[in-house]
Amino acid sequence: MLTATGKTQILEDAGYAYSFDRLSYINRQTRKAFSLEFVQDHTESQLKACIDEPTSSQEWHFYFNSPPSEAVKRELSAVFS
Repeated sequence: MLTATGKTQILEDAGYAYSFDRLSYINRQTRKAFSLEFVQDHTESQLKACIDEPTSSQEWHFYFNSPPSEAVKRELSAVFS
């Protein structure tokens, strides 16, 4: 498993920025968000696979260890947009 620094570099290279308020890495262009726990608990290859997944540009995709509720998804979508 890579250190957090290596994973952070992968995310930053892919255009993600860390949100200290939400403890998440977000990319507004791809509309994806990764929780800090998800990043810590997954391997480099799993993280890269999620980054490379094609997504609809209309809705946010959240990569969390536990799926967020619909209310949380709406709130985060509004905050991140």
